[in-house]
Amino acid sequence: MNGVPRPTRRGMLLRGLGAVVALAAHGLAWGARIVGVRLWPAPDYTRLTIESDTELKARHHLVPGPPRLAVDIEGMNLIPALRELVAQVRSDDPNISGMRVGQFAPGVVRLVVDLKKPFVPQMFSLPPVAAYQNRLVIDLYPTDPPDPLAELIAQRLTDLPPPVATPGPAKPPAPSADPLGDLIAERLPNAGPKEPEKLAEKPIPSSGGASKDSKLKAPAVTDRLIIVALDPGHGGEDPGAIGPGGTREKDVVLKMAHLLRDRINASQVNGSPMRAFLTRDADFFVPLHVRVDKARRVKADLMISIHADAFFTPDPQGASVFALSQTGASSAAARWMAQKENAADQVGGLNIKAKDAAVQRALLDMSTTAQINDSLKLGSAMLGEIKRVGKLHKPRVEQAGFAVLRAPDIPSVLVETAFISNPSEEAKLNDPVYQNQLADALMRGIERYFQQNPPLARGRAT
Repeated sequence: MNGVPRPTRRGMLLRGLGAVVALAAHGLAWGARIVGVRLWPAPDYTRLTIESDTELKARHHLVPGPPRLAVDIEGMNLIPALRELVAQVRSDDPNISGMRVGQFAPGVVRLVVDLKKPFVPQMFSLPPVAAYQNRLVIDLYPTDPPDPLAELIAQRLTDLPPPVATPGPAKPPAPSADPLGDLIAERLPNAGPKEPEKLAEKPIPSSGGASKDSKLKAPAVTDRLIIVALDPGHGGEDPGAIGPGGTREKDVVLKMAHLLRDRINASQVNGSPMRAFLTRDADFFVPLHVRVDKARRVKADLMISIHADAFFTPDPQGASVFALSQTGASSAAARWMAQKENAADQVGGLNIKAKDAAVQRALLDMSTTAQINDSLKLGSAMLGEIKRVGKLHKPRVEQAGFAVLRAPDIPSVLVETAFISNPSEEAKLNDPVYQNQLADALMRGIERYFQQNPPLARGRAT
């Protein structure tokens, strides 16, 4: 027709085959391009993420003896990008012993995850957000999760000398309803059950103008394990802010948390030992409500969330400390900061269909005036120490509706250590000298708070 040769059936087939080969070479699977595959191992749970330019459909089922998870991804042929997940499994992975991927059926790729123990899987899809396209997420939660409070106590007990045996015939002990509490009472001094109102109170020495019958008394001093929850912001799928030199917020705040943890674990308050608990101790994502729940599970006395600020321009500088507000933000900047930090769940990948999400979120509405007042005291103590080693962005504690600060029974602050978006402050955040100076300042702030607000006693079960 008009001098144009008609395409033959064989030619059409060859062109179609060439198109399929080209798609496979670029990681395309039935129109979906695999952008990245990531594995995030952690003691709490392990996350697998497959990112693509269109939403992926998948189904999963558990296979017992030995435990393993099979995931069938539909509308896909096996491509090299999926094999990257297999290579990401480390020998020291706490949850996964291996992974395999293969073509299960035409248009169906099967991913098999070999598990080290029984797990409860959660699989969900995330729409595009921030720098991410569509994500298929598989979370593996252990059926028998570790008890973080028991682990903290066990760590503390390893620091103590063994108990001295007493002579005389031993009597078989009566069964205990609280064996963990008995162990603490045996190994930690004065760790038995005490009520705060029964603790010895020391009268304040009278000054020249004080009456002899003054009823003012010094705060009670207790002798028990003091727990400080440290919350390194972001993690895993959520890198946080990224500095002009490529520094990721999630990395520098984790380093800062490790430095502060070491100082806390080596310290005491009025003779009582201290222990730090990290909401994340490696590079993995923790939803905001889970961070709050973790601090409450270990019955933390304080919670300190550590971040590195960022702004649209490189000019802002200095550290800030924030507390919760029930009524509104103390400034437009504080409100903007809270909105930015509260969006971390969207970037990190929250499973909004999880059964406990609504229950956990309800905890975030139980904040109290007393908690906020104590948080302001803690924040003021920390600001007073931070200004000795660096600049302050604001000289007072700011307030806004930060979700991570809504533990109703734990004084909680969020510390923005510096503006990572400022090139000079990004360099400071990577400087070991400044890192240690800031960790020292935060530690002094914690000690200063406890000196003025000694923690109340707990029952021996903690």
